[in-house]
Amino acid sequence: MSDPVFLVDALPDGDHCTLDGPEGHHAADVQRLQPGETLQLADGAGAIATARVESAERGSLRLAVLDRRTLPAPDPRLTVVQALPKGDRGERAVQMLTEIGVDEVIPWAASRSIVQWKGPRGDKARAKWTATAREASKQARRARLADVAELHTTKQLVQRLRTAARVLVLHEEATLPLSRADLPETGEIALVIGPEGSISPDELAALGEFGEPVRLGDTVLRTSTAGPAALAVLQARLGRW
Repeated sequence: MSDPVFLVDALPDGDHCTLDGPEGHHAADVQRLQPGETLQLADGAGAIATARVESAERGSLRLAVLDRRTLPAPDPRLTVVQALPKGDRGERAVQMLTEIGVDEVIPWAASRSIVQWKGPRGDKARAKWTATAREASKQARRARLADVAELHTTKQLVQRLRTAARVLVLHEEATLPLSRADLPETGEIALVIGPEGSISPDELAALGEFGEPVRLGDTVLRTSTAGPAALAVLQARLGRW
């Protein structure tokens, strides 16, 4: 089994360090790591270190740092635009997307989204998505955390997507399979996932500047499962899976 990953603000400079706080509690009291076992320390931005447990106390571990390295950012970068779904499906989508390897999730206030993020409620909902991405990144042994962007309106989304190398809008009436869509070798690939009621004609027209929409298959997936399924297709096509 691969070493567990614990997040730190910055990697230690010296050969020894103490892992305490919430991460230390989880390592020492929940996972109960013992002297001689190894773990990974990650700063969430690609820097990672292997460390060996020297001693364990309640809520903390004393570690010997064995090595340090920095992993390059994935290229192409994978972004998923997720229309706001109802219930806890947004958090489930973020969890699966993060485990599969998304680099950024952009919450989208689509016109047919039942849920609305406004005021403190919106802040709380985004915080849940961010926390979910953080925990899923650790579970997946990722050196880089998946980002959760601010909520985007359709106008803001179109502007944001103009920086992407390729935008793939999933739509059930499309004829081009995702498995046959052209992909760039570098830059950002963005997947756009609509809400339960589908992308509206006006939104589809606005996103039309990015080219022909694509589809996954003959069946229609829930908004919370379409993104992970499409992302898995991209990971396979890019040769990562």
